[in-house]
Amino acid sequence: MSEREPMRVQIKVRHYELDTLGHLNHAVYHSYAEVARLELLERAGVLADGLREEQLGSVILETHVRFRRELRAGDVVEVTCDTVFGEGKTFQMNSNIYKLDGTLAAEISCTLGLMDLERRKLVEDPRARFERAGVDLKVLSTAE
Repeated sequence: MSEREPMRVQIKVRHYELDTLGHLNHAVYHSYAEVARLELLERAGVLADGLREEQLGSVILETHVRFRRELRAGDVVEVTCDTVFGEGKTFQMNSNIYKLDGTLAAEISCTLGLMDLERRKLVEDPRARFERAGVDLKVLSTAE
């Protein structure tokens, strides 16, 4: 098991992202997790040409948010992201949103797969397919 921490990115909560109660709108939590996922994918080389050459693309199959603490305009948060591979055709990309004082504001889990873009079907063993496409698995997952 790696000693590396999950990737982190900072985001400032903007006024237009609030709901009528003055809290961060529930849908925006998904957007923050997407920012962190794309940053991690870019750092690991997923967004380079390797997957495109393999005719593969990552697809989100399911996403779930557990709200822990409210966020308000002006709050600065750190959003983590890490990848967990298991068996089969899917993998997890998990994010936590923390206030700068360390308070956990939300937990977001996403189930993804790698789709064969010609067949429009998920491929087996996404971890191996990422590796074959030149993705840096040590950046993508702390479990590597």
